[in-house]
Parts: sequence; C-alpha cells; structure tokens
Amino acid sequence: MTAMTSLIMETRGIVKRYGHVTALGGVDFELRDGEVLAVIGDNGAGKSTLVKVLSGAINPDEGEVLLDGQAIHFSSPLDARIRGIETVYQELAVAPALDIASNLYLGRELRRAGPLGRWLRMLDKPKMKREAQRHMDELKFRLPGITHAVEDLSGGQRQGVAVARAAVFARKLVIMDEPTAALGVRETGQVLDLIKAIRDRGLPVILISHNMPNVFEVADRIHVMRLGRRVALTDPKSHSMADVVAIMTGAMPGTDPVPEA
Repeated sequence: MTAMTSLIMETRGIVKRYGHVTALGGVDFELRDGEVLAVIGDNGAGKSTLVKVLSGAINPDEGEVLLDGQAIHFSSPLDARIRGIETVYQELAVAPALDIASNLYLGRELRRAGPLGRWLRMLDKPKMKREAQRHMDELKFRLPGITHAVEDLSGGQRQGVAVARAAVFARKLVIMDEPTAALGVRETGQVLDLIKAIRDRGLPVILISHNMPNVFEVADRIHVMRLGRRVALTDPKSHSMADVVAIMTGAMPGTDPVPEA
C-alpha cells in the first residue's frame, strides 16, 4: 500500500471562522490506515474545532474533507456515525444507572427475533450481554462484570466503556478527545492499552491530547497545531518530546509553514 492509497481521512485547506476570529486557517490533515495519529497544540490552537469538523459537529467555511479519497459533507455527527466514524468526547456520554452491556448498545439496542421484537419492540438483553462480554474480551479490557452499573465503576473503567463502544461500532475510524483527562496513572494505562487494542484490530485512531507522555506511548505520528494551522507532522521516532513541545510553542521551527500571528 502506498501512502496515498492507505489514507482513510483527509482534509485540504480547512478554514473555520467565528466572526473576526479564524479558528482554522487552512488545515491539511491526513489519517492513514491502522495508525494512531495524535493531534496536539496549546489552548486555542484549533484542535477542538478540527475534531468538530472531522466528526460532523460543524461545517467548515472553506476546504474539503475526504473519506477514502472521496469528498464528503457531514450534515451532523449522526451522519458521520452512519459513515463509520465514532467519537469519544472528554465529557463521557454514558448512562450511569444502566449496566455496561446497556451502555455499550446505547442507541443501538438489539431486539428479539420475530414478532416480539418487530411489533412489541422487546429487547434481546441476553444477547446484548453475551455480545458485550465478547467485545470486552476481544479488547482485553477488564471489568468487574458486564451487568454492573456504570455508576459503580471507576473513572477509567467508565471511560473504557465509552471507548469500547466506539471501537465496537466504528467501521472507518475512532476519534478520541482527551480520553485520559482527569484519570489516575493506573486508569490512564487501561485506556491507553485499549487504544492500542483498537489499533491492533486495524482501526485508525485520532487522539487529541495535552499529555505528551501518553502521546509518545501510543502515537505513530503527531500532527502539531499552532494558531489554527498545522506546523509539523512528525513521529516519536524522529523527534524527542522536548522537540515536539518546542515546535508546538514556536520555540523551534516546524516542517509546515508557520502561521502568521
């Protein structure tokens, strides 16, 4: 596979303005098949806006988004999900009172076969529990039990449920916005292992993070943003953590054109 044919998602010259403020000033972006691509930058660099464009939450003012080489237009996040893109936001979208299996299938509940499911809309809870356990086993994510309520789980385990749900239903890629924020060391390790497991299953991951050690542990490449533009596209093998931080803050020149202040 060449680099061009292995591109899953791409943007060309994405611009997004909010009044007189330019949040994205012509961003190019490339996600390859089977990689973890980290997106980093200081506050105000444009990371969140880029994620919203990629996940269908907002439409760019200029530029285009391509999926599998074809230009696409997302009308909503649901449209992106229909096309196989799942997003895990920093604010967890879980139902604490429901069990793990119910959360995994939240909005995608399985109905019982025959008239009971078709006409009475009865859910096939035993099947959802079996499938949820199988998915968790495949991802090697340890939980106390698939029937436990999410509100009884630790912060890392709750995040793991949200990440696992994205991994189960994503067909193209998974976007993660600060998935380890506010987690302890042990819980962060669980989530990072889950990200690696998703990559190992062949799904590319876009990881937005401020945590440089986390980025250097799981990322295959690093997309560095500053002032609404990409200033470098590198990887942990070619640049040290100090180098990447220097590029991000402007102390070291990047490989892409430096945006004007």
